[in-house]
Amino acid sequence: MTGSDTTTVLRLPEELRDAFKSPLGPVFTDAERLLAAAGDPIVAVGDVVTYHLRRAGRVPDVALIDGKTEREAVDDEIAAALADVDGDDRRVSVANEPATLSAALLTALRDAIAADEPVTLEVTGEEDLAALPAIVAIPVGGSVVYGQPGEGMVLVAVTDEARREARDLLARMDGDAGAALDLLGVDDADRSVDADADRSADADG
Repeated sequence: MTGSDTTTVLRLPEELRDAFKSPLGPVFTDAERLLAAAGDPIVAVGDVVTYHLRRAGRVPDVALIDGKTEREAVDDEIAAALADVDGDDRRVSVANEPATLSAALLTALRDAIAADEPVTLEVTGEEDLAALPAIVAIPVGGSVVYGQPGEGMVLVAVTDEARREARDLLARMDGDAGAALDLLGVDDADRSVDADADRSADADG
């Protein structure tokens, strides 16, 4: 199956790149310890993260892989382990250029989260920014896991606050954040709650 709409919805501007370098949650080097702290569902962003979760016995509910780690091809062991050979997940191919979020990726992510079986999104291009829309789209209580270069795996516990922070970062990107939320299926009630919380925070400040 393929997600075909390659329209770029959001693009990471140069001045915002530093905002993405700090981890959005605690960093783990042991997958079993991470899984003990994680909630359900789990979205894994990245080949190495997905590989370590699978080795620890947990097939992520949604995984996004692009065959690379830190812009270099993953080694043969990881590539072989993530190949579509055991049939324990559904595979969807999507296109997403580096430093962007495409309509195809956002739509495929929404559909994968809603699926009854595990889904792996095989990204042509790059999936590095997918943690943000994943945080926005999965239910509160779930977890998003992504790699922190040179450090380990970041575990984001999805709370209302984590969702607001992720939406704020999406809104600061170039493009149409509202269209991104529409593609993710974020409903108006959720947006109203966030807006009310933002207004309360402004008033308190």
